[in-house]
Amino acid sequence: MDWRKYQSDTYDELFEAPGVPRPAAKQLCDYLDDLSTQDLAERRLAAELAIKVMGISFTVYTEGRNVDRAWPFDLIPRVIAKPEWDRTEAGLKQRVTALNHFIADIYSEQKIIKDRVFPKWVLADSQNFRKQCVGHKTGNGVWAHICGSDLVRNIDGTMYVLEDNLRVPSGVSYMMENRAVTKRVFPEMFETTTILPVDDYPAQLYDMLAGLSPRSGDVPNIVLLTPGIYNSAYFEHCYLAQQMGIELVEGPDLFVDDDDCVYIRTIFGPERVDVIYRRIDDLFLDPEVFRPDSILGVPGLIRAWRAGKVGLANAPGAGVADDKVVYAYVPAMIKYYLGEEPILPNVPSFLCARDKDREHVLANLDKLVVKPANESGGYGMLIGPKSTRKEREKFRELIQSNPRNYMAQPTLSLSTAPTLVDGGAAEPRHLDLRPFILSRDQPYVTMGGLTRVAMVKGSLVVNSSQGGGAKDTWVVDLDDHESMTQTQSGAGSSQKQSQRGGRR
Repeated sequence: MDWRKYQSDTYDELFEAPGVPRPAAKQLCDYLDDLSTQDLAERRLAAELAIKVMGISFTVYTEGRNVDRAWPFDLIPRVIAKPEWDRTEAGLKQRVTALNHFIADIYSEQKIIKDRVFPKWVLADSQNFRKQCVGHKTGNGVWAHICGSDLVRNIDGTMYVLEDNLRVPSGVSYMMENRAVTKRVFPEMFETTTILPVDDYPAQLYDMLAGLSPRSGDVPNIVLLTPGIYNSAYFEHCYLAQQMGIELVEGPDLFVDDDDCVYIRTIFGPERVDVIYRRIDDLFLDPEVFRPDSILGVPGLIRAWRAGKVGLANAPGAGVADDKVVYAYVPAMIKYYLGEEPILPNVPSFLCARDKDREHVLANLDKLVVKPANESGGYGMLIGPKSTRKEREKFRELIQSNPRNYMAQPTLSLSTAPTLVDGGAAEPRHLDLRPFILSRDQPYVTMGGLTRVAMVKGSLVVNSSQGGGAKDTWVVDLDDHESMTQTQSGAGSSQKQSQRGGRR
């Protein structure tokens, strides 16, 4: 592969200048440089075959149909240097800690509103605030036990937090499967480069869930509650349950008895359940409390949770912070609850509910990215520079009719990384990063995360449901590699001296 032909017009994750790789990516780029077009084509084919054999898939909802597709995977990894990752990890832990303080406060004293740091009107019109959770207290004050925060890098190299996902964040299984596939097709790189591992996530997740058990001292009975095979993340539900060695269940598999405990139906009779990793939205969790027509949840589940008879992750109501308008106040939350400056910045945001911001947004629809407050998966957005006049007029009406539901941000020039295209060449494609954070006594952050990449040239939309793909994310420890190289070099030198001595 001839890197002299590769050139990006923004910050590139692997190259600091045409033909000049960043230090952490140099070994990878040198390695790829030695591969012929035929070698790359064969390894790409091997990756596609591995994805098929391993059954890695995702589901796209299109016009009322569910379409199951093979996971779109790009062969060339993204590389992050360990010192940069250390700072990012610290910023994510700080951010999620503040978000959990916020959720606990909102469902109790609401000090942040009384102190006029967070406006009351944002909460009053929140779609994800659950009045049924007011007054409830969780262990250690943690509500969002699992969070996936989306990060993007701008043209100047600054890493921003784009949004926080605190309801039922998905994608971690693809992060791990990306690594498994990359190990198959580039095994040599894992022998010569210090690429930090990601495969401890299921064990970390299990330990975090076990810590929610109301019965201390016993081995907890943990289950993963899925909406079923038609959910877009069903592959991930199966994968995580299998990796943790816990039961994958649907609503009818569970029931709440008169003692307010949750039980699973088995052929040996009912067995008590201690912890539920729920992958069902709040409104479908319990028909006694939320939507009465839900057949996905378990009647009485919230009653059992309130009584402290079962642990739920994430806690119902945690989604109040999974709101793109609430997101704008996270830097203020960090200062308010922790007394610290934010380590990771937000993308500058305009809230359409504020008159001055709304006027700016309506006057600059062709330059901004407009987002609804509670959508996900890239749905319902307006990307101003790529929009038509008709689309902008539609959004003008939407914003004016419901300004609380919309916010806008400047169009960033997202960073790129080399991505294989048809013909075997590498072209720059925009990408983001979703690390996953587990909240417990000592927060845990995945080593890197899921890198999503826009497979279409020039596109800024990375969501798999919108045609995006993914690539492995390598956090590379150059210091450890140099230490290992020196040790090997020293050992080799000693060995040679010993051999020479032996010959004497």
